[in-house]
Amino acid sequence: MQQFELTHEYLDQLEEWIDAGNKTEIQKAVDNLHPADIAEILKELNNERAQFVFLLLDNEKASDVLAEIDEEERAQFLESIPAETIARRFIDNMDSDDAADVVSSMPNEQQHEVLSHLEDLEQAGDIVDLLHYDDDTAGGLMAKELVSVNENWTVLTCLREVSRQAENLDEIYNIYVVDDDNKLKGRLSMKKMITAPTSAKIINLYYPDIISVKTDEPAESVALIMQKYDLVAIPVVDQVDRLVGRITIDDVVDFIKDEADKDYQMMSGISQDIESSDSVWAQTKAKLPWLVIALFGGMVSAWMISQYEAEIALFPVTAMFIPVITAMGGNVGIQSSAIVVKGLASNSLSSKNGWTNLLKDLGGALINATICSSIIFCLTLAFGMSSLAMPITVAISLFVVIIFASIFGTAFPLLLNKIKIDPALATGPFITLTNDIIGLNIYLVTGRLILTHFV
Repeated sequence: MQQFELTHEYLDQLEEWIDAGNKTEIQKAVDNLHPADIAEILKELNNERAQFVFLLLDNEKASDVLAEIDEEERAQFLESIPAETIARRFIDNMDSDDAADVVSSMPNEQQHEVLSHLEDLEQAGDIVDLLHYDDDTAGGLMAKELVSVNENWTVLTCLREVSRQAENLDEIYNIYVVDDDNKLKGRLSMKKMITAPTSAKIINLYYPDIISVKTDEPAESVALIMQKYDLVAIPVVDQVDRLVGRITIDDVVDFIKDEADKDYQMMSGISQDIESSDSVWAQTKAKLPWLVIALFGGMVSAWMISQYEAEIALFPVTAMFIPVITAMGGNVGIQSSAIVVKGLASNSLSSKNGWTNLLKDLGGALINATICSSIIFCLTLAFGMSSLAMPITVAISLFVVIIFASIFGTAFPLLLNKIKIDPALATGPFITLTNDIIGLNIYLVTGRLILTHFV
């Protein structure tokens, strides 16, 4: 299958066919596309046109496309489709984890309607079970579909059972071995199962060493475990080690992407998950909180400057270096906090060794502060100052501001992580605002001490 590129020409032609009701041409245009590509096309169409195309797809492809559509858009997309159609055409053809994601995006009343129309009661039960788990846990990521065999079975029985269970799966990553109480015991190699005598017992063939996670394991931990051990799938067990599901790498990748998007928006000062296609009001609500905080922060800075009005009036050149001091403080703070947040996210840094990292960062800050303050000292002299007081003031202020911003930028995300608050909050507007205010205060106090006493 070739990679698809959505163009204006393609979209215009498709809209013409939709408006003309030309079902044959529409089906030809989308039938050979990957579900992710079809989801991309539907996103560019209005709701009515998108539904027209969607309902032309065969049930299996439509189910795959539905799983690719963003949650908010999916809820809007499905609200006018009958619950029976959703249940029997789409949910029936989906893996339990994808089905649970689709159902969870619906209003409660629609959820009950859809579930009541499912003919497979076992599948409905699996979906209901998954809905009880938090989205950011292993239980929220897992699917119920898997292949498991009993340790007391023979290879012949195992082969028959694997063939039966495989009907519900697109891919078989592992064969899990359980005991009579459904407790996870290990995994069985496909090669061993095929090459062993049909009368051999599974208990003599399986590998007992297997990595698993509990249903309440945080999704971030699951992602780190799978990354560390290069796993494409991992079994999920309950609190008494009974096998209840499995998580595949595609689910983890989706979670990592969602978390990265959230962290990026938080670092940018956006309080909610928004898309460019969202309404003006939705985008405004997401951006406004930090803008208001920044506004009050700016007012604090303005008030602080007013407290040094006499000194600034006496030495007007002082005002010229305010942007330099605040900008350097913000940049240093963001650099330091970004390194810590990245380390915490990748699990290469913890609160325990974080304070060691603080000392290391302090060493780097001393070097950076010395170099930058030396440069600003020379540049300030180049302005032809009649006294060394101003170059000294700016150089000392910049040195102190860089040291403070580096320490604060490193320590604050570690502190947030320790008290279980997302450390991504420590980057972006918060660090910039804090360092602007404190850096400005350091500069003005230093100026008052030096300029008023030595000039």
